[in-house]
Amino acid sequence: MKIKRILSICLPLAALVLEILPESAVLYFGNPDGEPFRETYSYFSLVPFGYADFGPFITAILTCLLLLLAVIACFKYSRGLNIAIMNVSGFAAAAALLPLMFGVRYMTPVGFIIVLLLAGTFGCCFIKEK
Repeated sequence: MKIKRILSICLPLAALVLEILPESAVLYFGNPDGEPFRETYSYFSLVPFGYADFGPFITAILTCLLLLLAVIACFKYSRGLNIAIMNVSGFAAAAALLPLMFGVRYMTPVGFIIVLLLAGTFGCCFIKEK
């Protein structure tokens, strides 16, 4: 297998594993004492989605689609499929950055690593197949 095919499967797979972890998405809730408390969730949890933090769940769905496209591209490569992988990974990386609209404290280090892995998948699409 070529390095591009290995990277196009391993990077979204690593992102998916990190998205499953329960410390990926962050929400802050009010406390009667005035100090907000922090709760962390998986990207697949609908709790952040219900509190208007749409980025993690959309990122999780797009990562699953990206992994499916990468596995299909491993067996049958086409230019159109490469463009689809590039678009899905770009949108997934952008969706993973959506919690930054609420502030930097809404992103965990795991969230930043997920963004880097999805951006790496996006960059991997520019490697030429020989």
